[in-house]
Amino acid sequence: MIKRKQRIAMRDLATLRGADADIAAKNRIGGRDLNIFRVMMNHPDLTRRWTVFAGHVLHKQTLPVRERELLILRIGWLNQAEYEWAQHVEIAKRGGISEAEIERVKSGPAAGWNAHEAALLQAADDLYENSVVCDATWATLAVKYSSQEMMDVVFTIGQYNLVSWALNSFGVPLDDFLPGAKR
Repeated sequence: MIKRKQRIAMRDLATLRGADADIAAKNRIGGRDLNIFRVMMNHPDLTRRWTVFAGHVLHKQTLPVRERELLILRIGWLNQAEYEWAQHVEIAKRGGISEAEIERVKSGPAAGWNAHEAALLQAADDLYENSVVCDATWATLAVKYSSQEMMDVVFTIGQYNLVSWALNSFGVPLDDFLPGAKR
């Protein structure tokens, strides 16, 4: 992964009041303020609106957890988004993806996946490289997926592409509980 310089300071979320404090509290995980939100809360209005969409993609969409996490890991890897990768490695493990499979995501769709999972990884590659899911990838996924699921494939990749850009550009450091974090 490419190491990036932190460009936006982390905000002290204890200083927030009112609606801003509420949005920070809603995004606390296990009693912890994640670094992504400590940075994002430098722009509370943006964060408030973005978290609605991000919440749908992460928690309320139509794709199974395993398939969602394969998409997120692949686009995070392609973007060399260290924070995104580290966070979703942990989420993927909790979702039943093995460490060997997580490592294989790095090698892409030709790394021994079944046809459906290879097409998921290829969808991320297609969007990353060409801004469109190619016809062959679409056809493979459409055998199993409804129109809503196909839309969730595209929006999952898009959401985590955007987040990867933000994390990389802002230089959000790894949370202290993640492997590789500076302690």
